[in-house]
Amino acid sequence: MPADLAPTDLINSDDERGTSESLTGWGRTAPTVARVAHPRTAEQIAEAVAAAGPRGVIARGLGRSYGDPAQNAGGLVLDLTGLNRILSVDLDAGLVTCEAGVSLHTLMRALVPFGYFVPVTPGTRYVTVGGAIGSDIHGKNHHADGSFAQHVTSTRMLLADGSVRTVTPEGDPELFWATAGGMGLTGIVLSATIRMVPIETSRIAVDTFKLPDLDALMEKLAGTDADYRYTVAWMDCLAKGAKLGRALLDCGNFATLEQLPSKFRTEPLAFSAKPIAKVPDLFPSGLLNKRTIAVANEVWYRKTPATHHHLATIGGFFHPLDGIRDWNRVYGKAGFLQYQFVVPFSADVTFKRMVERISRVQAPSFVSVLKRFGKGSPGYLSFPTEGWTLALDFPTGTPDLDRLLPWLDEQVLSEGGRIYLAKDSRLAADRLPAMYPRIEAFRKVRAEVDPHGVFVSDQSRRLGL
Repeated sequence: MPADLAPTDLINSDDERGTSESLTGWGRTAPTVARVAHPRTAEQIAEAVAAAGPRGVIARGLGRSYGDPAQNAGGLVLDLTGLNRILSVDLDAGLVTCEAGVSLHTLMRALVPFGYFVPVTPGTRYVTVGGAIGSDIHGKNHHADGSFAQHVTSTRMLLADGSVRTVTPEGDPELFWATAGGMGLTGIVLSATIRMVPIETSRIAVDTFKLPDLDALMEKLAGTDADYRYTVAWMDCLAKGAKLGRALLDCGNFATLEQLPSKFRTEPLAFSAKPIAKVPDLFPSGLLNKRTIAVANEVWYRKTPATHHHLATIGGFFHPLDGIRDWNRVYGKAGFLQYQFVVPFSADVTFKRMVERISRVQAPSFVSVLKRFGKGSPGYLSFPTEGWTLALDFPTGTPDLDRLLPWLDEQVLSEGGRIYLAKDSRLAADRLPAMYPRIEAFRKVRAEVDPHGVFVSDQSRRLGL
């Protein structure tokens, strides 16, 4: 038992030892069965890791990674959502220390009323802090603020030998940056201290631009970096010809108090973001296809005014799909594949060719999101690097998807780009080193802190991480 862990009850219930469960990512593809335990303390985690067995162990949060990084077929998976305490808050410094199972939603609910927002949020607030570090998540503000781990001042980690170490980017940079984006393979994050972002109000002042084609979209998006902290474009990837790449571009900054109408000024930092509906698990696979998505795209594009300014809530601007609980069920039990890539800004010709190919084969993507990345972080496996990034959701039954995705991979590779591991479920292992040139540095750190491969996932086996 590690000396620096406080004594607590030993793991002694069947639930804590682990019950057999079938797990998938948010895309609901490639299910595998593992023992799933629900530890509530650092000591219980240490005991579970020590007794994990030959198939090893991986941590899991709220299950929002799309592929298989939080699955471990035949082994142990630790559900860390029980580690959900905010441990301390320094409002003067804007620092919060919390356990790894705390969600971004919890942080927002606790700190937005005090004038602080999370430094980075993806398209859902239902991700844990541990998962945010393990995936080094990015958001609509990467061009301005970088990725999540760049705002983490320290982490407390359980390593494979049972020891607990405080890891900082200054004091232990190799382990810190191997863990940032390392998909949980260097150890288990128990807690972290995060630098929050001060805000005057909880509303976002948004300018929405309606762009007729891909050239107009890329030109407009490239011109927004200096003026807006948050930018994101929804693209119609089924549009053809002169309409290819038509899009709606949202650009925003947190509103100042002076920008709020009087009706909002009495509670300028109010935060309320509850789902308005829940999707039952009754939808047939194939309901979302090129015909239904084409109709939805047409309606969405037409109903949006050409250019308009408005105030949005945090939920409405950052997390629109969180308003529909279990929205992934709309794809049916067959699920969907999310494919996200980044290519350098210099690869605009290749990027356009990729969009043209998706349009030509009519591969439907219900959510097609284009953003610009700024300079990448020091994370060895961190995904963001300077360039264009496009995220696509393809139903698993999409015709010729098995040919389209490898072709897209080749285009990404030809330009020195990469695929996002937190959303990947099918990349070939031999393509990984070219996409992530610092992978050997990651493997070196992992071999040092986990020489026997205790931390392992379906993804790490598939990719040889």
